[in-house]
Amino acid sequence: MAMLLIWNFFELVLDLHHNPRLPDIGVTMASTESNEVHNLHITGFEYLPTPDELRQEFSLQGEALETVREGHRGVKGILDRADPRLIVVVGPCSIHNPDEAIQYARLLKLLADELSNELLILMRVYFEKPRTSVGWDGLIYDPFLDGSHKIDQGLRIGRKLMLEIAELGLPIAIEALDLISPQYLQDLVSWTAIGARTTESPTHRKLASGISSAIGFKNNVDGDLSVAINGIRSASANHSFISVTGEGRVAVFRTEGNPHCHIILRGGKSPNYQPEFVAQCEAELRKSGHAENLMIDCSHGNSKKNPEKQQEVLNSVAEQILQGNRSIIGVMLESNIEEGNQPIPYDLKEMLPGVSVTDACISWKTTEAILREFAEAIRDSLRTRAV
Repeated sequence: MAMLLIWNFFELVLDLHHNPRLPDIGVTMASTESNEVHNLHITGFEYLPTPDELRQEFSLQGEALETVREGHRGVKGILDRADPRLIVVVGPCSIHNPDEAIQYARLLKLLADELSNELLILMRVYFEKPRTSVGWDGLIYDPFLDGSHKIDQGLRIGRKLMLEIAELGLPIAIEALDLISPQYLQDLVSWTAIGARTTESPTHRKLASGISSAIGFKNNVDGDLSVAINGIRSASANHSFISVTGEGRVAVFRTEGNPHCHIILRGGKSPNYQPEFVAQCEAELRKSGHAENLMIDCSHGNSKKNPEKQQEVLNSVAEQILQGNRSIIGVMLESNIEEGNQPIPYDLKEMLPGVSVTDACISWKTTEAILREFAEAIRDSLRTRAV
């Protein structure tokens, strides 16, 4: 009798394998077993549009496409020493209001055109925020700043905004944080950062090896340079990694390595923008066999989170270039329409317009003034920097 029961159960399993619509008992059993070990903490999911669907909805063409192309050429030309200008990545710490971002972009475009002989200005369009513990994750993940996490809408809002900025003729810089979102947005990007919290991540290094734009690796939050230099070494090599195709299918991607990687000095426990730290970084890059290309982040650890100190860092960069430095290829600034920052209030109507909701920023008025001064200070020295 026991053997008969076992055989009948075996036949039932075979039937379920060939016809999963057969008795509910099999589905229930499988579901019960699965729930004991699989997706234990997942409460639900929603399907997203595929990358191809989103790119078709907000397609890159015309003036926007030419902006991205020219951004690529300009950044890579500076890294290859064919272009003597400096890269300037400037904009809000994070974007939380698309209308304010466009307002800022229009102002920045006028300044970018005015200073184009000295500076290649890219707008910082950061949608993803790495959190040390918890906090607002950025426009893509929580576009309405209310914890609803409407990511499908965040991706659409983000891509639409990037297209509008590119159509103004302003190239875009982002931070690559998520491993899937580049499939939705990266075709609009002319320069990419790997942040201090992810520069040691093997998966981000593999991702960077396949990204089309130039890549800047930040030193880690403690100020260690070796992590970023190892990141450059890894991203410059070929890799294989898992991601999704434009059709949304999981696939293995194989890369040839990214030849346009550089380091970003962002400070750590103490600032590292001063000449002695720049010289140390040059020596370590030289020792590792990499091009002596480095960018100075005027904010974060270098400003000790005090936005007013960003000008001190920028002044030091100008002085180093006047003294003959050739390794500094660019700077970063955190800037918004208004200075400072603010917490996200419970009532979003109470938010101050044009003020950052993450790191404190310098105002547009200050940004405009210090970049004009910077361009003027380095103008003559730039003539000797091209190969």
